[in-house]
Amino acid sequence: MSTTTSNHHPLIIAHRGASAFAPENTMAAFRLAKELGAEGIELDVMLSADQKLVVHHDNSVNRTTDGKGKVAEMTWDELKDLDAGSKFGEEFSGEPLPLLEQVFEELGRKLLINVELKNYASPRDRLTEMVVDLVKRMELEESVLLSSFNAKNLLRAYRAAPEIRRGLLTLPGLAGSLYRGWYGKRFQYDALHPHYPDVRPKMVEKLHKHGKQINVWTVDEPEDLRRMKAYQVDSVICNDPAQARQVLETP
Repeated sequence: MSTTTSNHHPLIIAHRGASAFAPENTMAAFRLAKELGAEGIELDVMLSADQKLVVHHDNSVNRTTDGKGKVAEMTWDELKDLDAGSKFGEEFSGEPLPLLEQVFEELGRKLLINVELKNYASPRDRLTEMVVDLVKRMELEESVLLSSFNAKNLLRAYRAAPEIRRGLLTLPGLAGSLYRGWYGKRFQYDALHPHYPDVRPKMVEKLHKHGKQINVWTVDEPEDLRRMKAYQVDSVICNDPAQARQVLETP
């Protein structure tokens, strides 16, 4: 799966899948993203109590499922039977949480898969190494992009498998300014992932000059999508891939 910009528009990466229309971080959302024409999906992964690679965004399951508790304190046996769909809509009742391996098995080589390493509450765990091992075992180095706000995760990934692309996520505004600038360069990233309001044409030009990509989050308004296209960013991470495609492909 190519990770380069198309001739017509930035790549469209569906944020937690097509999360405007299906429950985030579920196979339903990822499948729908593919149906709607996204070139990639973005997802979050963290470790369960028994060291399974669980696709989930929050530290706890409370917001998106019918369960309660922290992912890191629950086993996969406890997590796999949770309903991750009903809170979004009755038509998704019974939709389970997926493992990263399940996503890779179904969509690897079909979509670019941007895996955010979500070990912010446990930065010394083995999440990065385990994800790298899975990517290598399934031979998905060409279609997976690892990203994180924890820049040290990128260094660990680089040392373990420099062939797997890495994206440095940066916080909005002043909080992320050092990482968008000189300080971030030390973390061996292939792509910068800033919040879209922080992007300027000179930033894009400078990154491209140094062989880096720029993938922006999370862009949904048509005028913002058009501006990112004009800036020539490489990818836009969005909740509604169908709308993004319509806007970006309109001359």
